[in-house]
Amino acid sequence: MGGGPVDIRTRLLRYAVRAVNLYRYLQAQTDGAGWVIGKQYLRSATSIGANLQEAKSAESRADFIHKYGLAQKEARESLYWLQLMAESELLPRTRLDPLLQET
Repeated sequence: MGGGPVDIRTRLLRYAVRAVNLYRYLQAQTDGAGWVIGKQYLRSATSIGANLQEAKSAESRADFIHKYGLAQKEARESLYWLQLMAESELLPRTRLDPLLQET
């Protein structure tokens, strides 16, 4: 990418777009398990950034911390779904590795 560090909100938006693209790919396949797991991943992956955005409007420090904690939980869940896709060979590991790294 070059330049300085990318803002976390920008990274999370890009990550969510990648999750959408992965979900679309899985939906085009015939494996029903991929559809279900892909949907679970899509939900958790897009929720990370949404929770971070909500934290910007937190009503208190405790609310801010809570929203960040939710984002972290969603990231862990996303990691699980990606690992499950890899272990069950729904997708080639080479396709999942960049997402696993970013997660």
